[in-house]
Amino acid sequence: MSGHLPERSSGSSAASAGRVVVGRVAFDPLTEGEVVERVVQAFRTGHGGHIVTPNVDICRAARRDKEIAALVASADIAVADGMPLVWASKLLGTPVPRRVAGADLIWSLSAAAAREGMPIYLLGGPSGVPELAAQALAARSPGLTVAGASAPPFGFESSAAEWARVKREVVAAGPRLVFVGLGFPKQDRLIAGLRADLPDAWFIGCGAAVTFAAGAARRAPDWMRHAGLEWLHRLIKEPVRLARRYLIHDLPFAARLLTTCAARRIFRRHTSGGLTS
Repeated sequence: MSGHLPERSSGSSAASAGRVVVGRVAFDPLTEGEVVERVVQAFRTGHGGHIVTPNVDICRAARRDKEIAALVASADIAVADGMPLVWASKLLGTPVPRRVAGADLIWSLSAAAAREGMPIYLLGGPSGVPELAAQALAARSPGLTVAGASAPPFGFESSAAEWARVKREVVAAGPRLVFVGLGFPKQDRLIAGLRADLPDAWFIGCGAAVTFAAGAARRAPDWMRHAGLEWLHRLIKEPVRLARRYLIHDLPFAARLLTTCAARRIFRRHTSGGLTS
């Protein structure tokens, strides 16, 4: 049901120049404001694209699954949504500026969309949540045009008819900016299938951002986000669903990643020093 992966846009080679590789995933060293500016400039010239915001879990999955790695690599913009990834980039000596989360981009991109006249579409979350998110975003950004908002039924990706219906609804709405909050990799598989039909639109796979924007779930406080503890806040809220993911898989992976990046930095310094002495 995933469809084929799209070719990257004509601007992708330029966008990929200077990317920072962390855990085998290439990131654009951009701030949130720079991501918004890049989207706006592309919109003004009639170009669309795809934004991914890999976190530790996605990086872990990309190491063992070629399809997931290809989904991430095919995006036009990839920014780090996880403080361990920011820390790892600093240990490597090629830092990304800061964490850029989909839950933040949904607000800043919507504000830009209101200014630029980009109709948006919200897809994902429980029934009624996308509509609530649309109201919240429009209240924050007067003049925002919401082309549509919908919550596909659970398991829709297993039905060819449902998959096609969701795609038809989005395409018929004619948005220029689409927030897809279905969780990775489902959301990015859908985006891959939509890009050919909406080549001038921007898509962002934003996970729980639609739910957060609607106020249906509360994000961690600022100090936890900056300290790299947003995962702990979510674990406390949803221990049954997230305990295995965070405690068994993601924490050990993050620890190995940071240790490996630190070792590589030390090795490079030692080798460089040895060559010049």
